[in-house]
Amino acid sequence: MIDLRLKIDDVPIDHPSIVRLRTDVVESEHDAVLIDRDHESQTFDLAGYSLRVYCGPQTDLDGDVLLLVPGRNSAHRLVRAGSRHNTFLVTEQCDQLCVMCSQPPKKYHVDLFEQFTVAATLAPQNARITISGGEPLLHKRRLYQFLVAAAKARPDISFHVLTNGQFFEPGDIAIIDEIGRDRVLWGIPLYAPHAELHDSIVAKRGAFETLSQNFVTLMRAGAAVELRTVVLQQNWDVLPRLADYASTRLPFIDVWAIMQLENIGYGRMNWAQSFKDTSLDFGQLRSAINLAIGRGIQTLLYNFPLCTVPSQYRHLAPSTISDWKNKFLEECGECALRSTCGGFFEWYKADQGFGGLSRQ
Repeated sequence: MIDLRLKIDDVPIDHPSIVRLRTDVVESEHDAVLIDRDHESQTFDLAGYSLRVYCGPQTDLDGDVLLLVPGRNSAHRLVRAGSRHNTFLVTEQCDQLCVMCSQPPKKYHVDLFEQFTVAATLAPQNARITISGGEPLLHKRRLYQFLVAAAKARPDISFHVLTNGQFFEPGDIAIIDEIGRDRVLWGIPLYAPHAELHDSIVAKRGAFETLSQNFVTLMRAGAAVELRTVVLQQNWDVLPRLADYASTRLPFIDVWAIMQLENIGYGRMNWAQSFKDTSLDFGQLRSAINLAIGRGIQTLLYNFPLCTVPSQYRHLAPSTISDWKNKFLEECGECALRSTCGGFFEWYKADQGFGGLSRQ
């Protein structure tokens, strides 16, 4: 597992700051250049001060963007230059309590949008940055300001914003257009084709109805939408009906991402009641996929190890588990599909997981 927090020595700052680590070239006032390295750390010159980062001498930090917080002896790697999996967690507040939530919400919020804006402008060329929470649109004004500023400063980068879709309004169409319709992919969950089940899964009455209205706003805005559905015991029997709903009511979506459950947070707490072993039973999922694709909806399987998917559907299962939280099992060592497989979540437990893993 890749550590997104790096131990550092104290630095003399009085507010959260962004710094980009460079091996030799300084291009920005936020850059710190490498001046020394030993067996346990690398040291950078930061505006005349030494920033010592504890890591192996062979660790490539060139181009990585760190968030430094006063009084903390660790730095958060907001952007790893060599990775395509970079996420800004912009808030831990949320208005829903989804049974499978991997990031259970907290009451407090620390506004770091100014720092996130700087970090985005320092990202590598053509980077895609995921914006996550909590619920990012609880702070919609600040989020939109961030997206507009980042889009203007770096027209080459794009964003994948994960939101429950509860806070869009018709007045947002203009700002979505200003950000750039092709600049943001809005990842929005829908867990069932009717209100009773969807609302029970997200623990918010009226969520389905609000989401239905807001999908209309996104359609009118011409926004790029990734519909996201986590496979659960709770919604297993309605997946084909959800495919029908998506293909008839939401034909404008760019992709339907059907996702396996992550064994962390509320997902871990509710694992026994929610995890559906699709390696043993793929039936309802097969029906849903076939119906959606047959009606022209691009459909993909996220977070599914390839050995849990029937061979005729494996081309729909890209490697999606972020590189900082994936792992391979011992039995994966000789698998011919390993190079194209996303593996398992770091917190996957074999004794609670898939019962029908197949060797390739």
